[in-house]
Amino acid sequence: NMGDMRNLLKMSMVAVFVGWMFIWVMISTNLFKNKWTPKMTKYFNTTYFGPQGINLVLLTVPMMFIAVLSCLYLHIQKKPTQTQSKSKIKGRMGRVMMVMNPLGIVTVTEFTFSLLFVALLTWALGNYLYLSYHVSLHNHDNAKIWQAKFRAFGLRIGYVGHYCWAFLFFPVTRASTILPLVGLTSESSIKYHIWLGHISNFLFLAHTVIFLIYWAMTNQLMETFAWNPTYVPNLAGTIAMVIGIVMWVTSFPYYRRKKFEIFFYTHHLYGLYIIFYMIHVGDSWFCMILPNMFLFFIDRYLRFLQSTKRSRLVSARILPSDNLELTFSKTPGLQYTPTSILFLHVPSISKLQWHPFTITSNSNLEKDKLSVVIRRQGTWTQKLYTHLSSSIDSLEVSTEGPYGPNSLDLRHDSLILVSGGSGVTPFISVIRELIFQAQNQSTKIPDVLLVCAFKYYHDLAFLDLIFPPDISVSDISRLNLRIEAYITQENKKPEAADDTRLLQTKWFKPQPLDSPISPVLGPNNILWLGVVILSSFVMFLLLIAIVTRYYIYPVDRNTGKIYNFSYRVLWDMFLGCVCIFISSSAVFLWRKKVNKEGDKESKKQVQSVDFQTPTSSPGSWFCSHERELESVPYQSIVQATSVHFGSKPNLKKILFEAEGSEDVGVMVCGPRKMRHEVARICSSGLAKNLHFEAISFNW
Repeated sequence: NMGDMRNLLKMSMVAVFVGWMFIWVMISTNLFKNKWTPKMTKYFNTTYFGPQGINLVLLTVPMMFIAVLSCLYLHIQKKPTQTQSKSKIKGRMGRVMMVMNPLGIVTVTEFTFSLLFVALLTWALGNYLYLSYHVSLHNHDNAKIWQAKFRAFGLRIGYVGHYCWAFLFFPVTRASTILPLVGLTSESSIKYHIWLGHISNFLFLAHTVIFLIYWAMTNQLMETFAWNPTYVPNLAGTIAMVIGIVMWVTSFPYYRRKKFEIFFYTHHLYGLYIIFYMIHVGDSWFCMILPNMFLFFIDRYLRFLQSTKRSRLVSARILPSDNLELTFSKTPGLQYTPTSILFLHVPSISKLQWHPFTITSNSNLEKDKLSVVIRRQGTWTQKLYTHLSSSIDSLEVSTEGPYGPNSLDLRHDSLILVSGGSGVTPFISVIRELIFQAQNQSTKIPDVLLVCAFKYYHDLAFLDLIFPPDISVSDISRLNLRIEAYITQENKKPEAADDTRLLQTKWFKPQPLDSPISPVLGPNNILWLGVVILSSFVMFLLLIAIVTRYYIYPVDRNTGKIYNFSYRVLWDMFLGCVCIFISSSAVFLWRKKVNKEGDKESKKQVQSVDFQTPTSSPGSWFCSHERELESVPYQSIVQATSVHFGSKPNLKKILFEAEGSEDVGVMVCGPRKMRHEVARICSSGLAKNLHFEAISFNW
């Protein structure tokens, strides 16, 4: 049955991964280099793969095998209601161990794996230095022994930095099939990409500086610009390091948070960085880190294909707080979990920029609509607000996603949701998911306490989004929701709040090129992603074998010359890109053709939507006292809410008061300080029934 199949796949992936990590542990040792490698060379470094054969077989194939199996595993695991999954490790990955800057919230699992990774790097450096100092010290320049050892140290530091690149691109693969296996999403694991980037750039900088000092001591500074056709081209490494420093410096928090555009544009130099770095290390070392890069570029190209379609924007609601809710049309088959995000691109604002926003709708409750909330802050969102506030009747928008957790477990006795500002938006989707689950009378629904802190009274308009527009009283009858709202910058309700704040809804005319948001490869998207990964990688192996055997090998054998070192890895990169392009495009076009009838029906549905004139209505919080709210569900929101002026929530008191329940889920989304405070309380050990999870969309 499916359960046995899933367990078999899981055991297979674990076995292969353990073997893969064993190779990484052993590859730096004298045993591997001088005993195992000579024996494996005759089997793997054949005329079809050349010197890259060993690394291709031992380090590339296993992880690509796992990537293919993971697609099948996740496809089998997927349920109609994803939140019923038994997995409880999404995002949290274990108990919080410590909260400290600059690492932030660190769980026991993260701390353990970080220690193991640092141990791997230390082990590798120790082994490499042993090989250099005690087995074979290279001294082709006839330098002094201490100088040769100094050079060897710099060389081995670079080797260790290369280990980081074997994992660097996994966290930024948005539609990753690897991350869900350990309960992660790309959004929740960006910090690992940041950590790996800092470590690798530090090691590469040390590698560069040591070689510059060595060349200066031995009067060889011109080696910095040397390009050896049969060995490592130093100039390629120099160029890569210059690009790397620019990307590294502009990725620090100051630029990411306050000068985002500088960070955004300089980070797109990664393509050049990769090219020159790979030319510097060569094809054999390229194969060591190929899996995470191969999967990243498949994801990147599929995202490009999805973004070529123009998404149907149905309406925009301008909240009394001047924030926005955009509603798009989507295909009924598009499923996503609460706390997911959607990337938006508006060409009339910026030709290049994409920005992520929280999805507030629920794919089970709202089959053909998808909504995101946008807070007006920063240049891009300010321009979008200006556009939507003008008299336009259509807006060209492209989308990527949705991206989110594979599952989200809400099975607790009670649920405490702590938010600051726009951090309340992911919890809107969580509450809507609970409303959907409540429709099944046998499902136990946790009591929900939403603790939200806002600067100003008009920000309470966010709470008007908790229920879908067409919700009925019966739908929310089983939901026990209590809201504690804190207005931190105002001591009382503003006098002008009744009449000046209107919730405006603007409808947009459908355009001929508009399409509902849909999975990039259609229904069973993740299964077809496995087809893309498998077919593109098999094609890559075949083309590499053909080029090596019938073009590169004859040059080495017949001319007596060594084939150009740089050209070998350029062939690898070129053929990899070609295979990804051909396979992804073929599957995308095939799936598009198969789903053509459904697309026609969806487009017809989009075109038949009646265009409505803009409407304005008072928000629940800004009605005159004499006037009753027409909507009973929205009355219940107001009745469930206690508003506290001029104070911040006493989180410690609130969380400890929940100790009466056996199992309390605690989720937090908001400013860093708030997330850290909640994490410290949950990890203090004073309340053992608190199960913590942080949601962060800024790093």
